[in-house]
Amino acid sequence: MITIIDYGMGNLRSVQKGFEKVGFAAEVTADPKAVEQADKLVLPGVGAFKDCMDNLRQGNFIDAIHAHVDSGRPFLGICLGLQLLFSESEEFGCHQGLGIIPGKVRRFADEMQVAGESLKVPHMGWNQIAIERPSPLLRGVANGSAVYFVHSYYVDPDDEAVVATTTDYGLRFCSSIWRDNIMATQFHPEKSQQVGLHILKNFGEL
Repeated sequence: MITIIDYGMGNLRSVQKGFEKVGFAAEVTADPKAVEQADKLVLPGVGAFKDCMDNLRQGNFIDAIHAHVDSGRPFLGICLGLQLLFSESEEFGCHQGLGIIPGKVRRFADEMQVAGESLKVPHMGWNQIAIERPSPLLRGVANGSAVYFVHSYYVDPDDEAVVATTTDYGLRFCSSIWRDNIMATQFHPEKSQQVGLHILKNFGEL
């Protein structure tokens, strides 16, 4: 069973349907005990970093997430679920994250340009991933595959060894991470068609 955390923010049903489409049962829960005991845990997220952290605290999820991660069982963060793993975010001030992965969440600059053309923020739509380290999520995924992004902030890890993929958008940024049992993507696998479904299948098979 794959457990998806319901803390009031995130496209939970689309993630659940993605797993079901590739043959894995997935439950959505707001019970921190179920989160702590999950075989495999997924933290999705959309919205503001501080609001999400506040909701995680109010739902008593923070200790449960740490307990799951510390146990060595598979963990998947998606979009804001990646950013929340980090030490802090500069979104609307400076706010503390879960502190599982050392590093900071930074905003794309407004004045970014490529070949004289301005880049819009948020970074929205299809873009390619360059595989830096072949994480378990990427088994069978081709280097340069296109996936779907919607975000204005990106993660900047202190330790580059956790970077699994990078993507270019005005700068080369970390688009997914892998450390031991922790995997997380800035892009949305559930919105990334066959490549994304393959990634979800890889997680389900861990």
